[in-house]
Amino acid sequence: MHSLSRRLLISVSVPLALFFGVMMVVLDTGFRALSERSVEEVLDRQMVALIAAAEPQPNGGYAPAPNRLDPRLETPRSGLYAQIRSPLHEWRSPSTAGLRGDFGALLTRGQRNLAYATFGYDRVAIESRAIQFEDDPNGTRALTFRVAVSLSPYEQQLWRFRQELIGWFIGLMLALLVTLAALLRWVLAPLRRMEREIHEVEEGRSETLGSGYPRELSGVASNLNALLVGERKRVARYRDTLGNLAHSLKTPLAVMRSSLPGAGAADTVCGEIDRMSGIIEHQLKRAAASGGALLGAAPVEVEQVATELRMALLRVYAGKDLIIELALAPGAQFIGDRGDLTELLGNLLDNACKWCRSRVRLTAGSDGAMQVRERLSLTIEDDGPGISAADRARVLERGVRADASVPGHGLGLAMVRDTVDLYGGQLMIDRSPLGGARVAVRLSGR
Repeated sequence: MHSLSRRLLISVSVPLALFFGVMMVVLDTGFRALSERSVEEVLDRQMVALIAAAEPQPNGGYAPAPNRLDPRLETPRSGLYAQIRSPLHEWRSPSTAGLRGDFGALLTRGQRNLAYATFGYDRVAIESRAIQFEDDPNGTRALTFRVAVSLSPYEQQLWRFRQELIGWFIGLMLALLVTLAALLRWVLAPLRRMEREIHEVEEGRSETLGSGYPRELSGVASNLNALLVGERKRVARYRDTLGNLAHSLKTPLAVMRSSLPGAGAADTVCGEIDRMSGIIEHQLKRAAASGGALLGAAPVEVEQVATELRMALLRVYAGKDLIIELALAPGAQFIGDRGDLTELLGNLLDNACKWCRSRVRLTAGSDGAMQVRERLSLTIEDDGPGISAADRARVLERGVRADASVPGHGLGLAMVRDTVDLYGGQLMIDRSPLGGARVAVRLSGR
């Protein structure tokens, strides 16, 4: 289950990352355009200087006058190169010495362009202009002037800018995310507190939520507290009323039984009175447990209840050579009413003791579901005749007994089924490795 803090952080992080990504692209595009304009400005300045320095030569060509150009044009592989070319003559700057590279074809008068080429391993930008001098002593002809500048410094500068840009944006985004996470932790602290207190109520370590919540949550906390208190009072009042009702009903039935004469029909009436008493007891217990697992109910130690039942059943069935084994996981707990657990285990163990030959085994533990409330697993086995597959569903019905010759009202397993249903559990009956019946129950526990 995703937390609210994580959802909020992700919902903020995604737009933030997209925003920074777009900003990086925009800044990179702007810096690249600025670099290109810088290259063009350098080419323009060098072109004007080359044209201004060009002088006719005795051989009919043109070359710049000494010491009038950028010193880099005199240094081989300096990154700045120049060419003056006519149909019959060509001059190249000393900086092109040892380089393989083509400046391009001649241009016609008035032409101007910007191109890119490779000189050796160096990528360069080349600006070309074709002009004609009016006072050309060699006649009217177009000269092609070219200036090339290495792009390596600009590309390295662009690469460094991109690295710094990515580093700064990543650092800024991480700083913002850490700040946002801290703010979200502070803002959502009341919700985490409410979650913790609800967890404590579910585990029975607290009866109500605390106070001091922000205005937006104070109404929720107070209403939930009122619901918890009201529910506990309602269930307590309901059970007290039903207890009084049980006492009121049992007394008239006892008087009726004691007032009946001798045998014959009286035995039949007594049997029906006993049956009515069992039905009333079953329905009253079922109604009294209708609250199920209440919030705020303290956990019940399974070992304590099971030990008490074992001692009581060993006394009840003292005439049997009976062994009741308890295989209980340490710390096994049941979250709910202690009476419900006692009634459930009591009915199942009593049935097992009644039908077994000499051995009954109770196993209790968790099924490993790591949730707020784990599933408590209870298994009761015996070495008796067992329950046939045809009778396994039928014996869970009220008033039905697998063997009518055995004393009882047929209500025990029906009461167990009702209690399991109240707690949203499961009940299964099959054959035990001991030879008799095995009843497996899974309940909300811890």
